Amino acid sequence: MAWGKKSSYALNMSLKQQARRAAAEGVSSEAPKNFADLAPRGPLQVKNQVIGRLVQNGEGGDVYPDQAFRETNFGVIHIDKNNLNGAPFKMTVVCEVLNPDNTNKDFRGKIVEVLGDMGNNDVRMLSVLRQYGLSQTFPDQVNDEIKDLPVNPEPQMIDEQIELGRRDLRDLLTITIDGEDAKDLDDAISIKKLQNGNYKLYVHIADVSNYVRENTALDDEARLRGTSVYLVDRVIPMLPPKLSNGLCSLNPNVDRLTMTAEMYVGPDGITYDGDVYESVIRSDRRMSYNEVYRILTEEKESDEEEYGDIVPMLYEMKILAETLKRMRDGRGAINFDFPETDVILDNDGNPTEIMAHPITFANGIIEQFMICANEFVAEKFCRMNWPFVYRIHEDPDPIKLARFTRIARSFGASGKLSGNVSPMDIVIFMDGVSDDTAKPMLDQVLLRSMAKACYSERNLGHFGLASQYYCHFTSPIRRYPDLYIHRIIKSYLHREEKKKHFGGLVAAVADHSSDMERNSVDAERASKNIKICEYMSKHLGEHYEGLITSIIPSGIFVMLDSTAEGFVPFRTMSDHYIFDERMYRAIGARGGMKLTIGMKVKVVVAAVDMDAAKIDFAFEEGFERGNSKNSNKNAGDKGPGRRKIKRNRKGRR
Repeated sequence: MAWGKKSSYALNMSLKQQARRAAAEGVSSEAPKNFADLAPRGPLQVKNQVIGRLVQNGEGGDVYPDQAFRETNFGVIHIDKNNLNGAPFKMTVVCEVLNPDNTNKDFRGKIVEVLGDMGNNDVRMLSVLRQYGLSQTFPDQVNDEIKDLPVNPEPQMIDEQIELGRRDLRDLLTITIDGEDAKDLDDAISIKKLQNGNYKLYVHIADVSNYVRENTALDDEARLRGTSVYLVDRVIPMLPPKLSNGLCSLNPNVDRLTMTAEMYVGPDGITYDGDVYESVIRSDRRMSYNEVYRILTEEKESDEEEYGDIVPMLYEMKILAETLKRMRDGRGAINFDFPETDVILDNDGNPTEIMAHPITFANGIIEQFMICANEFVAEKFCRMNWPFVYRIHEDPDPIKLARFTRIARSFGASGKLSGNVSPMDIVIFMDGVSDDTAKPMLDQVLLRSMAKACYSERNLGHFGLASQYYCHFTSPIRRYPDLYIHRIIKSYLHREEKKKHFGGLVAAVADHSSDMERNSVDAERASKNIKICEYMSKHLGEHYEGLITSIIPSGIFVMLDSTAEGFVPFRTMSDHYIFDERMYRAIGARGGMKLTIGMKVKVVVAAVDMDAAKIDFAFEEGFERGNSKNSNKNAGDKGPGRRKIKRNRKGRR
């Protein structure tokens, strides 16, 4: 399971990954035959456009689409001299296809934008923005609506809100815990241990819906975007920075309007009572995950003087978070182990380092509290039968699950997964896996047997969390479904007669939000892939050790310790390998070496294709010869299984 506030469950894969995995499973991933068959991407949903390199052809030119657009089957697009619009040749351009339905594939276009030289760092990112329909600017009408908003709520407005019934929690010890670079602080925490040993947990969430009102240009734009997008070198926010980083962000020592989920949690981790209401808070301190981890593991005498009552509160938070996690593990929540990639850039946008993002139990504290609030709110409104937007994760596909079962058995798992499989059945089955290095890769195979988490107007439960009720309540600054259910909650609190109104809208909100989430995941990965390839292109010929993450009929994928992943084609290997799809492995015809997921291999960086954002590795010379004799130890060896705690930073529950 993913740990980390802004990254819950990684149940979404990029299109490139889906194609790889489809190939591995023998499933057709054939591209659509016509661009008209492809849904336009992203919030802007610009149709019939490609990005490519403009090359002179007589008095006009030709656009050669980038790799990301080759699936459209447009091929080369001819640009008449009158449609060049002053664009210089040998530049990366945005081209509108004027006759996308042409059956002779004689496509014509016009240049609508010049991005620049693809060798420029910013041009590659601009290409991602255009490909996924993302805009860095907000419409004038939106800017006009927010221009008179204050930096902080006016004291008079706060007093008026309290008189109208908003609860004043400014005297309650409250902190935020986020990544050190975070600017959009959605949530804050307060906690009290009761005399009977139970806990009162307060999860305060920014009251974005107080400022983003229905039927405004601001709301229309937020709904269109659906989510903030965190590219490797920039953030494309759902809301203008004046709101996302300012008025709505729960910054310390300033009054903020919030929605509070106040919950009573017993020693078994079960929430047995609580309420949700409008509030006003004043965060006492902005904490980081690293800071919290340091305090709880290396407490210094000076901490009490600097942090005061926050220190004992952090210890209580850790205890409660561990209690909540034990409860969820006990009911069968599935833990996935996927490393998240950090790309470190210099001031010019050049990648200087690639690394797996470090995760500690401090991330898990906030993660557990957010899950608690999301479940509590979802159950409350489901039981009241109010229109709502739920976060759902449906049951696994039985056929794919059967295939996964067969593969996992070769790594020590025992038993059977069939029929009405529960999350606990899967947890128990996976406990038998004896090869720790293969476990993360088996998790990926398991993940592909499951549906992707998405939004729905129907409460269908969350299989991965083993949760009967779940929603996204905790991040309204960066996710539209959260903002929308805040609006529904406030309507209920104010006794407005709007059930029918929301009932007619929640399905469309859920569907569009799911689409925009998938788009953002793909855009974020595309931006990272660009920088990873850029980094690895400077390390051609260098030697690394990695793990096999996937096998397809044409070769294997290998992930390095840095999380960079590349492909080793079978045709480059010294032996002839036969792909065993049933057992998900490849066996050398002459040397008998078995290639299995989780196996350690030694590779050399052979090539980097910047256009395709693809890295090719090759086995070190002599690697196959030296390992063939030990091939039988690479898979299926029995050993003591053990259950691990898995942590991750960025996914989406």
